Amino acid sequence: MNLAQETNKRWLNPSELEAEYNFSKSSQAKMRMASSKSTLPYSKVGKYIRYDRVAIDKWLEEHQVQGGEV
Repeated sequence: MNLAQETNKRWLNPSELEAEYNFSKSSQAKMRMASSKSTLPYSKVGKYIRYDRVAIDKWLEEHQVQGGEV
């Protein structure tokens, strides 16, 4: 699979999410367990965790911090 196909892939496993978005696997686990609006969106099929690229991009947009905010 080449780079163009890889970046168009909709569903990502934890390793792919880490490589593309720089969320460590331990951070992913913590964000999945958060019980608030900051919960990282994911799907679980059996024992496998999958992240929807569209949902992750939307989640990142919703959690933007505007200049001056802490």
